[in-house]
Amino acid sequence: MSVIDQLASAFGRRDEKPNLDLAAKIAESEDLKAVEELVANLQNRNKDIQSDCIKVLYEIGAVKPRLIESHLQAFLTLLESSNNRLQWGAMTALDCIAGVNPEAVYAELPRLAAAADRGSVITRDHYVGILIRFCVIGAFSESAFALLNEQLMGCPENQLPMYAENALPVISGDFAALFRETLTSRLDDFEKASKRARVEKVLKKLAARL
Repeated sequence: MSVIDQLASAFGRRDEKPNLDLAAKIAESEDLKAVEELVANLQNRNKDIQSDCIKVLYEIGAVKPRLIESHLQAFLTLLESSNNRLQWGAMTALDCIAGVNPEAVYAELPRLAAAADRGSVITRDHYVGILIRFCVIGAFSESAFALLNEQLMGCPENQLPMYAENALPVISGDFAALFRETLTSRLDDFEKASKRARVEKVLKKLAARL
């Protein structure tokens, strides 16, 4: 059976279970031909098939990122797609690839940054996730933290607590002062006390480490 025939849209399904099952099957068998078929159909005329394919691909990447690594350029191209689902799905896949081939993804940071600026919340979320990964890689850490700090300064208040929490484990002594300064400067931005409290908790944990 063709991979396309196993997608959720082939069964008229609106839930993701067929796609998740297919991703698990391909990851377990390390079926590179199936991955190639999925990538090829990211350009399918049927948008439901496109959406299913990107979903399966990044779910494969979450388990075995090496299986999608060679298709880096295809995902980079999708960052400029007018289809929002493909755009944020591509950034999700690139986040996976960054875990196994950081050099290749780091080289494309300007394209990722541009996509995050014009893209959806999920696109930005995974861009920030990539930057956090790079903060612990010596050769990339300084520039990655500078870009991460820009995101912390300018991101919507709804996203800031999650970004701060996710970034905290990678904040070293070299970055701690600016990280603290940036978060402190944004404490008055919050309308919801619960979100402010989450950032204050991050600051307290940071202070305990210094």
